[in-house]
Amino acid sequence: MRKFLQRVLSGPVIRLANKYSSRPDKGRVHAALTSLYERILEDPGKRGLVIDFHRSSKMIVFSDQHKGSRNFRDDFLLAEKNYLAALKYYNEKEFSYCNLGDSEELWENTVEGILKHNKDTFRAESEFLKRNSFIKVFGNHDLYWDNDPLASLNLYRAYGQKVKVYEGVIIKLEIKGRPLSVLLTHGHQGDLQSDGNWFSKWFVSTIWGPLQSFLRINPNTPAYDNKLKSEHNQIMYDWTAMQQDLVLITGHTHQPVFNSLTHLERMYIRLEKARKKRDVDQVKEIEAKFAAGKISGDASPRLDYSKNTYFNTGCGCFDDGDITGIELESGMIRLVEWKQVEGTIRRVILEESALETLLESTEVTTITLP
Repeated sequence: MRKFLQRVLSGPVIRLANKYSSRPDKGRVHAALTSLYERILEDPGKRGLVIDFHRSSKMIVFSDQHKGSRNFRDDFLLAEKNYLAALKYYNEKEFSYCNLGDSEELWENTVEGILKHNKDTFRAESEFLKRNSFIKVFGNHDLYWDNDPLASLNLYRAYGQKVKVYEGVIIKLEIKGRPLSVLLTHGHQGDLQSDGNWFSKWFVSTIWGPLQSFLRINPNTPAYDNKLKSEHNQIMYDWTAMQQDLVLITGHTHQPVFNSLTHLERMYIRLEKARKKRDVDQVKEIEAKFAAGKISGDASPRLDYSKNTYFNTGCGCFDDGDITGIELESGMIRLVEWKQVEGTIRRVILEESALETLLESTEVTTITLP
């Protein structure tokens, strides 16, 4: 019976959840991002940090783990091993870690349940804290960390020391003698689901949470990518395209974006190039990935402009256990994936480019999706 209901109800319920739980509005989003950016610059340390980033600096950005209580409502369950392996790798290599929001799923779970069932991940994150290299940003699903009077106490319980939570971070770089700023924030700003929308929170906690638990489904699969996510990415990109020497990195949509193009579209570009070069082996390799459902997604936000200014981390709770994130290291920016390959957890570089390319406009590539 459960399998039958999964087939019948999963699609409609997820569409209903998206319809009523997320209403991004361009004007609100743009105003909120501008306000956040200005507030961080005017008063660093209150709502956000300003960090000078040097060529030797290293940072990994993950978001949207949605840690739960290890039940069928816990989207993070399958991804935990990959996440722990990734944190071990980055801590040993002395990366800073920016946790970009929705790390904990506090719409569907209690704080007590999350603290009880995520001791290993909190312990792994605290290793960065010991090096003063951990930055925690809140999202809409863990807004609790920003506005609850007991948040600081529970953060201390989780990490064993005080942790300040921010709304955003601004990284300052100098590339070829020119300044470049990178704004990191969860990306929910201006979205009505995150601005005190009581119906969204009620729907998730009262209807969607129990139903997801019963149906045992994870909505964070490429099959459930929808127009709403692309619309939100488009709005975020439009804002960056109007800025000067400013790059935006967000999470929230669970859809990886690199240089303002989704991974799906970049793979189509590679496929077209391989066909033109008559590289039969590469064509077969890419086509096999498409056939196996290994590459999926939606349209990119890069439609009317041609700037490499918008990036999205993807998420830390894909339904196959994979996680994606953004690396900044040695003058490079990368979209990386952590996954199990033949029983071994591996770091896979999906996309990478030099930071200096973010200062330049690039030619728009026309892509025809099947």
